[in-house]
Amino acid sequence: MTAHDPLWVTFLKALVLCVVLLGAFAYMTLVERKLLGRFQHRYGPNRVGPMGLLQPIADAIKSIFKEDITVSGADKFVFVLAPGISITFALVAFGAIPGGPAGSLFGLNPWVMDLDIGVLFILAATGMGVYGIFLGGWASNSKYSLLGSLRSTAQIISYELGLGLSVLAVIMVAGTLNLREIVELNIWSVSPWLWPGLLLAFATFLISGTAEVNRTPFDLPEAEQELVAGYMTEYSSLKWALYQMAEYVNMMTASAFISTLFLGGYKGPAFLDAVVPGISEWPIVWLVLKMAIFMFFFIWLKATLPRLRYDQLMRFGWLYLFEFALLSALVTGAVIAFVV
Repeated sequence: MTAHDPLWVTFLKALVLCVVLLGAFAYMTLVERKLLGRFQHRYGPNRVGPMGLLQPIADAIKSIFKEDITVSGADKFVFVLAPGISITFALVAFGAIPGGPAGSLFGLNPWVMDLDIGVLFILAATGMGVYGIFLGGWASNSKYSLLGSLRSTAQIISYELGLGLSVLAVIMVAGTLNLREIVELNIWSVSPWLWPGLLLAFATFLISGTAEVNRTPFDLPEAEQELVAGYMTEYSSLKWALYQMAEYVNMMTASAFISTLFLGGYKGPAFLDAVVPGISEWPIVWLVLKMAIFMFFFIWLKATLPRLRYDQLMRFGWLYLFEFALLSALVTGAVIAFVV
């Protein structure tokens, strides 16, 4: 463990992180719409401001001034609380991601929390986000919303097993749950015999992470063609915007988590130090670049893949994700026990 920052420093870093993530959410919506337009051979937003760069600001103003409707028959307290649960846990989870070596950000530690149980903390925080979806669908007093929330509740069981077991391979290799220590170790440098298990774990974690953030082809809780907008059907104005924020912040958290576990997190390629000394240790930069790759991957999936049927998702989770994740853990454990 490194020395803890003073409480007021931690608070300020948390505040800055929240502002940065919410700003990134706004412009990720623009990036996604631009990329989807190009994928589909059309223009994305290009009217508001130069090259459409002010579109997120226009969308924010529209969300603020739209009529805020609470449907009759809804549980008003839970209806209002549910979007807050989703965005709160989405923001909290990112706080445990290390952004660089200790003291590398103007003398400060580039993280909000340095936890010895960082892996478990992020898994728990992201898992809590589903309560916002379930409660929002249940409190809306709408059959479409309820179906979306029930799908999300059942779906989380099928992919969380694969998600947890694929992380187990990394934990066995690193021998720690501290994300900063996992990055410093570099799990791929321990032994080439571990690579098959780690590659399998990476693949299952990436697929499970896509389901975790409800992105295509696993966006069944929304499923516009089937459930109108799923759990968000009855939401409008700022409450609807909070759900959108939670989805994109969860995408960023998933991208950062995958990068930290499997791709060296905040560390860059060491050979670049011969060109620019110390560039591989620059805080934040390498983590953001790796996150950008996975964010593009999520958008690419949305542009190219159809949505799975619900029964196909459940079957895939139980018959493939779970087994391959378990296999990755068994292979990694066997190599550690008998080879390394």
